[in-house]
Amino acid sequence: MKQPYLIVLFGATGDLARRKLLPGLMHLAQSGLVGDTRILGASMDDFDDEEFRSFTEQACREFGTRDIDEDDWRDFAGRLSYVNVTHGAAALAERAHELEAQLGEGVRRLHYLSVPPKAALDVVGQLAEADLVTDARIIMEKPFGTDLASAKALNAAIHEVFAEEQIFRIDHFLGKEAALNILAFRFANGLFEPIWNRTFIDHVQIDVPETLSVAGRAGFYEGTGAFKDMVVTHLFQILAFMAMEPPTALNSDAISIEKNKVFASMLPLTPESVVRGQYHGYRGEEGVAADSETETFVALKAEIDNWRWAGVPFYLRTGKKMAEGARIISIAFREPPKSMFPDGSGVGRSGPDHLTFDLADASRMSLSFYGKRPGPGMKLDKLSMQFAMQETGRQGDVLEAYERLILDAMLGERTLFTTAEGIERLWEVSQPLLDDPSPVRPYEPGTWGPNAVHQLIAPHSWRLPFERRWRGDQE
Repeated sequence: MKQPYLIVLFGATGDLARRKLLPGLMHLAQSGLVGDTRILGASMDDFDDEEFRSFTEQACREFGTRDIDEDDWRDFAGRLSYVNVTHGAAALAERAHELEAQLGEGVRRLHYLSVPPKAALDVVGQLAEADLVTDARIIMEKPFGTDLASAKALNAAIHEVFAEEQIFRIDHFLGKEAALNILAFRFANGLFEPIWNRTFIDHVQIDVPETLSVAGRAGFYEGTGAFKDMVVTHLFQILAFMAMEPPTALNSDAISIEKNKVFASMLPLTPESVVRGQYHGYRGEEGVAADSETETFVALKAEIDNWRWAGVPFYLRTGKKMAEGARIISIAFREPPKSMFPDGSGVGRSGPDHLTFDLADASRMSLSFYGKRPGPGMKLDKLSMQFAMQETGRQGDVLEAYERLILDAMLGERTLFTTAEGIERLWEVSQPLLDDPSPVRPYEPGTWGPNAVHQLIAPHSWRLPFERRWRGDQE
């Protein structure tokens, strides 16, 4: 991409910027994937340009995943400037126009709002006052609203300043290599697309347990909870990639249309189809109310009422302080209607055949199936075929999630971003649960959530924890 860009990073001294955004921007500059850029950090810290450069260097060296060449660092440092947002829109405009003058003609703007949701509209208003809306795109962090009414109000307020095609609502889960591999796997292979439906698939699981607590984020988490933090913004988006119809073209408009059709076909959630939990000790975290009913765990059954998926349950689970950290999608295929194999052969003992996507940074896929055990007789074992990104020799080509999404926004590529229509529909589907939430059940840290999750998925069982390890994993 040769077009010059001014990137204004709001919240430039925050934790997300330090851990992901600044190292990611440096890699994009190093890689040559973007043209000439200037990066204007904007925050409330009283930094000058040199202090911001020092802050950024420390962040890149501590959290960057690639070696930093001194020449590359000097080049990147020269692109960095800083403005204190408390100095107002005039100071922001002055610094922005100064940097745009360095870039010459044809400059586009990208505004990244790495700020708390309650501050987003203030930033939008400041951008309007500074006259930095023309030729601009804006990236907004989750959560996008907390219910249907707030999402509609937020969309309406932002649309007073930015057109919908300028707005990029970010979901870093969809920026991962494995998420895009779902599209490639489904629509590039004649082997799988014909069986991607209710006739052959029994159920689907999307499972994202986390071992982290909410320590340090309780102020945000108390007003949000696992459902709003993870399910609406992340897991439902992954569900749409899994369930959507083939798009008419591999472009963002066509894919957004098909994702929104999935959301339109989702049945409203009911409290009976949702299990909410809270880990023991959460109420003792700093900033958490002693009688808090905020869930740190949620599991649910979602249903898509269309011809492809009617009757196929989608089970979603996520939570804090769980036994393992993982990000998997698991598709369970229907078992044969009748077995010709004798009792004791082992068929069916390990459950149905599964296709599993690992959405972790080390992208992996596995297809499990029954095969004959070598030797006399007819004994069957569960076998698997596996693919791992590092086996291709192209691991170094992988962009981290935020890097990919920032680049896509600069290119105007909206495939991995959410539309206003889509997010409002998801809050509409969720409203019955928000109005009448299911009870919060306790669970012990280091477990897989409340026991009620097993009744939710019965007669099936959760794929995590895995009975068999991924190939190459160490015990």
